[in-house]
Amino acid sequence: MSEIVFEASAGDAGARLDALAAARAGISRATASRLVDAGAVEVAGRTRPRSYRVAAGDVVRVTLPDAARERAPEPDATIDVEVRYEDRWLLVVSKPAGLVVHPGPGHPEGTLVNALLARAGRPAGGDLERPGIVHRLDAGTSGLMIVAKDAAVHEQLVEMLAAREVTRVYRALVDGLPDTPTGTIDAPVGRSPRHRKKMAVVDGGRDAVTDFRVTEAFGGAALLEVRPRTGRTHQIRVHLASIGHPVVGDILYGAPKKVEGRPSLERYFLHAHRIRFQRPSDRKEITVVSALPAELEAWMSRSEQPELPP
Repeated sequence: MSEIVFEASAGDAGARLDALAAARAGISRATASRLVDAGAVEVAGRTRPRSYRVAAGDVVRVTLPDAARERAPEPDATIDVEVRYEDRWLLVVSKPAGLVVHPGPGHPEGTLVNALLARAGRPAGGDLERPGIVHRLDAGTSGLMIVAKDAAVHEQLVEMLAAREVTRVYRALVDGLPDTPTGTIDAPVGRSPRHRKKMAVVDGGRDAVTDFRVTEAFGGAALLEVRPRTGRTHQIRVHLASIGHPVVGDILYGAPKKVEGRPSLERYFLHAHRIRFQRPSDRKEITVVSALPAELEAWMSRSEQPELPP
């Protein structure tokens, strides 16, 4: 067993106890939450709930089991990061398809987090192994992500996301044409009981809601504007597959590798196109747009003239 003792600074004021304990002790948020629940985290000699808001000057003591400490990711300046917006508190990056967001099993390095740690304006807040990450994209999905550069701002952004105060708009090419030009998919998403690497619409899963609108039709496929109201793992991919229109190229969820008579894709066609939120520091509205990456734009330009959606 070991102990970490620290005094909360003015910049820490307002942060949740579990989030701050995770950042200072070098452990994951989940591990910190378990320690708080077990009474292994004290504020001024007293246990507090994980949701306790730390005040400047609070003395926090974290008692760590021997195996609890985790290794911080290493900076990697060889990975390019496209920054679409930045201020003193946060940045919005456009992640390419194929880049994993943060280190984990099977991906100990070479991630977006490793790249961000190598630049000025380093990410901050949240877990040690995924600092600053407010929300994630699947490795095969490209597009916009918010990253915090301040622990308190990270906490506020996470809460805004949970309160559905962050609007995210994706562009997705799906197999076939949906029956209606607009629709809402309201179905719980959880781990697939048959395939450990897949999610699925399952009874007892977490609530998940996705809105979509057909913007162009290509005969055997349709381009959609997709707005997830919630942020479950693989949510858009699972929901669109559940109505019989998986994302083109998404073989994991039953999609064809290509649309008949069209150029082939080496990835699935899902891109986080636009994001809108109010900056926590002053509530200024921030809107960032990311055009389709070159490989998806090439598919669009080499396709026949699109039909109008019904």
